[in-house]
Amino acid sequence: MNMLRSSIVVLALLAIITGVAYPLFVTGIANVLFPWQAKGSLIEQDNRVVGSVLIGQNYQSENYFLGRPSATADHPYNALASGASNLAVSNPELNEAFSQRSQQLRAQNPDATSILPVDLLTSSASGLDPDISVSAALYQAPRIAKNRQLPLKDVESLIAIQTQKPLFGFIGEPVVNVLQLNMALDELKQQLNLPAH
Repeated sequence: MNMLRSSIVVLALLAIITGVAYPLFVTGIANVLFPWQAKGSLIEQDNRVVGSVLIGQNYQSENYFLGRPSATADHPYNALASGASNLAVSNPELNEAFSQRSQQLRAQNPDATSILPVDLLTSSASGLDPDISVSAALYQAPRIAKNRQLPLKDVESLIAIQTQKPLFGFIGEPVVNVLQLNMALDELKQQLNLPAH
């Protein structure tokens, strides 16, 4: 009986330490040292949350940069159903999806002269990737410049400003956060006193 009582006490104690005390401690430390990240890296505009730099957005308008395709359930960029299509390279459905995306991107970006970047064709493992490669942003730049009546060099300059360099200069690839890029694009439009889209 003493052994059972001791086991229950130890179980309860460990449950309190690992299930309550430790998470509260780590959450408290995170909120003190990294408050923005601890709250989800949320971006606010006009005192309202418009998104997170960690989760992609489903942009449909041709006046905005598009992110990677999303294969989440129910609808694209569904943060409650993170996941990939899980289609094998040998699956004809994957080849058909690539073909459709390629045709759609070429139709949307008729003035693009570079090779179609692979990250505009493939969805990420989570389906929520917020970033695209610099080449994917530059591929879309002529469309954005034309639709928003902006000089192409201004759009390319904005992409350069919004490019996030690799960690420590060598870990990873340079990327562009689509939400932040599109917000900067709207701000550029306002700075130039051009009509909004």
